Amino acid sequence: MNSESFLHKVAQQILLKQQNSSYEVVVILPNKRARVFLVNAFKTVIQKPTFVPQILSIEEFIQDIAGIRSIDSVTLLFEFFAVYNEITPKEELQTFEQFAHWAKNLIQDFNEIDRYLLNPNHVFSYLKDIEAIKRWNLNPDETTQLIQKYLHFWEQMPHYYSAFYAHLLAKGKGYQGLIYREAVENLQHFTHSQKDSFFLFAGFNALNQAEEKIVQHLLSLDQAQILWDTEEIFLTDSFHDAGYFARKIKKNWSYYKSHPYQWIFNAFQTEKNIQIIGTPKTIGQAKIVGNIVENLQKEQSLDQIAIVLGEENMFIPLLHSLPDSVSKLNITMGFPAKSNPVQILISNLFKLHHNAVKRNPKAYVFYYKDILDLLQHALVEPYISCQKLIQRINQNNYTFITHHSFLEISQNEEPYFSLLFSKWPSKPLEILDQLLAILLHIKAVLKTENENDRITLSFLYSIYKVLQQLKTYCEEYPYVNTLEGLYALYKQSVDLAEVSFEGEPLEGLQIMGVLESRVLDFKNVIITSLNEGIFPAGKSQNSYIPLDVKRELGLPTYKEKDAIYTYHFYHLLQRAQNIFLLYNTESEGLDAGEKSRFITQIEVEKHPNHNLSHQIYNAILPEKPHEPMIVEKSEKVVQRLREMAENGFSPSTLTTYIRNPIQFYLQRILKISEVEEVEESIAANTFGTIIHGALEALYRPFLNQKMEVSMVEKMLQLLEEEVAHQFKKEYREGEISKGKNLLAFEVAKRNVFNFLQFEKRLLEEGDDLEVLFLEQNFEFEWVDDRLPFPIKIKGNVDRIERRNGVLRIIDYKTGKVEQSSLSITYWDELTSDIKNDKIIQLLCYALMIQPYFTDKLVEVGIISFKNLKAGFMPFQIKEDKKVVAQTVDATVLSEFQTQLAQLILEIFNTEIPFEERIV
Repeated sequence: MNSESFLHKVAQQILLKQQNSSYEVVVILPNKRARVFLVNAFKTVIQKPTFVPQILSIEEFIQDIAGIRSIDSVTLLFEFFAVYNEITPKEELQTFEQFAHWAKNLIQDFNEIDRYLLNPNHVFSYLKDIEAIKRWNLNPDETTQLIQKYLHFWEQMPHYYSAFYAHLLAKGKGYQGLIYREAVENLQHFTHSQKDSFFLFAGFNALNQAEEKIVQHLLSLDQAQILWDTEEIFLTDSFHDAGYFARKIKKNWSYYKSHPYQWIFNAFQTEKNIQIIGTPKTIGQAKIVGNIVENLQKEQSLDQIAIVLGEENMFIPLLHSLPDSVSKLNITMGFPAKSNPVQILISNLFKLHHNAVKRNPKAYVFYYKDILDLLQHALVEPYISCQKLIQRINQNNYTFITHHSFLEISQNEEPYFSLLFSKWPSKPLEILDQLLAILLHIKAVLKTENENDRITLSFLYSIYKVLQQLKTYCEEYPYVNTLEGLYALYKQSVDLAEVSFEGEPLEGLQIMGVLESRVLDFKNVIITSLNEGIFPAGKSQNSYIPLDVKRELGLPTYKEKDAIYTYHFYHLLQRAQNIFLLYNTESEGLDAGEKSRFITQIEVEKHPNHNLSHQIYNAILPEKPHEPMIVEKSEKVVQRLREMAENGFSPSTLTTYIRNPIQFYLQRILKISEVEEVEESIAANTFGTIIHGALEALYRPFLNQKMEVSMVEKMLQLLEEEVAHQFKKEYREGEISKGKNLLAFEVAKRNVFNFLQFEKRLLEEGDDLEVLFLEQNFEFEWVDDRLPFPIKIKGNVDRIERRNGVLRIIDYKTGKVEQSSLSITYWDELTSDIKNDKIIQLLCYALMIQPYFTDKLVEVGIISFKNLKAGFMPFQIKEDKKVVAQTVDATVLSEFQTQLAQLILEIFNTEIPFEERIV
């Protein structure tokens, strides 16, 4: 702490007061964290051993006056629920979970009413009248039960308040507002009992009505002095929010009509280097902060560098971005427990078991995503052998799985696995014991000598304390008796919990939140996340009291909140010499927002002594968004190609090469397949397989027979059963009785039905039809002088039929296909354009079936289920937009073989590498 700091001046004032009076000096600061810094400053001003005065935070001081202890918000909810149960008729009572949703905001309103010493009856009467006026024009018969309940709620508010207030007062505990109101009531008695004490208030800015009354009372008795940290430039500027509260107090307090206002400074106008830095995202800011610290510490002491995090979620990325040269750091902020990885594990457990009980309490049905979230968590995956289990879930397409089936397929008897997945008991206390056992198991496997494990242990301990606190709540209050209630209570508790880190407050790099920076001064200040909605925080209205009513009654609104943030921001800059202001340049996203108004204000109101610079840092982007991948054909690649040629090239293999040679290389040469995952919704390829399978099963009994209308009618009767069977076969354990999958099932039925109706109509019109093959594999050994060795072409043909004496090869497509995509004009374009993939597939089929049929003319084509009205769409050759042929003969096959030979020679050509095609 440098000699120019505010706390150094306060320490001098304390010493002066101690030397010149017989009073016992008591110092009151805005928060507890400033205490240790003031004591350190006091050490630097004393010349001989001296007693350090008693130093209290404002909340501790007010509690001393009131003689009432503060309790946490969850305990307040329970106490309020006890009162609610006493004064509410049984038929109107809600469960604790329902009550907690609205009671939290109501307690906050009670708190504000009391802190600002308002008459509660007047406030609640005002609110009730407003709600009644909103519905003044409703006739009695138009008033619904919901409206009556709503108005009754407003009528009950004063009863809730008075009963809750009396209940807490009788127990000697309360929320902040109650303590403040009681402190004001007890002020005369307190001052009479503390005649030998002198109270020094230091570093305050915004005071509520109760605080103002207490301070002014002590000032009027000459039992107190208040030292402000106010900048003259903001005090004299009637529009600047940084001086909003200072101007108000200086004008309204009668004390300042006869006494000077202490203290007013001009530190902000001194020389400062201010760097404004914009960069995308949180990680970018964290990396830049690491570089700034590394450069600063070459010339500055680490304890004079403060990093103020506008957003607490930046804490972990920041820790990983600090340079290795930072040997000591002091973290004077609590990391929110809800971002804690151990908390995420416990939340995943609650989600898994709560949802399982909700679906079916007896069968205890798990959802696959809940299982995978747990198995793949960083505190589970390294300690449990679960890869085979994940593979089984994906392979069998388990969407929902009963607890019994899950244990059967897991075949895992590890104690940790049992703790995670065994059925939860019905009693909350027993559930908490099981969760605590999980945390203790994790603690046992972590190593204290490992730095990352030590951080994890801090996270673990914070959640362990939360669960122990929950046990205390459940033992003391009998209101939480269901899993749902426990989950709601856990979420309430974890929102309040923080992870505390140990550190030496007076040494090393200082990392803190905005509120922790109050009354502290540093030479070098780095502030992050200066975006609207973060710093300053956005407008939030978690209150039953409307904005206009708050203004009318003198309660704080977002205007006062903005003024508080403005003061904190400018106070951080006040005595700093090197200032770095970082913001996220991304205006959209989870952690984004417009550039903070504070940055704009600094730029617009630039002071002559401020050296201001504004830089934007972006990641270095390549000139090309993506360099195409190129792979040379090595001997092993050629060897693999020979193997493929011997086993057979399928039409899809050849079209994959045309589409993208690199895709061909990865999928066919290296055999890299996509990761198998659970299909929660029917995928397009699975949908196609189901329709193909259903048609095959329906037509197979009638193969090599002359088709008749009665056969098709028989198929129509079996349609629904067969489609359901195919769904079960392909989708395995997937859920098809509801949601998108039920729609997919109905669409599949409709597609098959429409096709059979189409077939029936053609037969009725006199078509002579015989189905010869269904889903049949064919292969063709192709020996050609143009090829270096024989090539096998193989594939699966959906259907071969003889219709009206013509052999026809049919390929089913569940997607939409137009006739235009089956037409060709120039043969030399066939293998150069992927839009010809369907033509290549059909002509490959024609080539493959040659040895099996003597027909000189063959029709090949597609039936598209989304374009069924077009019927059978044959392959066509066009000249000047006129169809000149739509059957395959020896000439067509010869032209096709010429093009196919060129394609295969290119695939085997070692001088032509596999090169990625970027669309």
